Amino acid sequence: MDNKYKKLIKCVLLDAVGMASAAIPVAGPVLDVIWAPVAASISYKMFGEKKGKYTSLITFVEELLPVTDVIPSFTIFWFLFDLLGIGKEKETFRNVTDAEFVEVK
Repeated sequence: MDNKYKKLIKCVLLDAVGMASAAIPVAGPVLDVIWAPVAASISYKMFGEKKGKYTSLITFVEELLPVTDVIPSFTIFWFLFDLLGIGKEKETFRNVTDAEFVEVK
């Protein structure tokens, strides 16, 4: 199985964990307060430093707010970044200076 799809499975499982607290009437909100920073940290590591800054913030807020547990944020981020490739950096040629050329004899 491709690494991209292994990551999708992880995302779906993480979303399921986040949604599970909605099924617990009294303890659910308390679990959300515990789960929100954990989910944000996982999101940051999972989606990289550049995109992770934004995904972790969105995940944190989504997990803290009531009723938003049903939003599969990890899976949505996977779909946007890994499947569609949104936000991928394009390879560009950097400017080369004369000092970088090495004389070959």
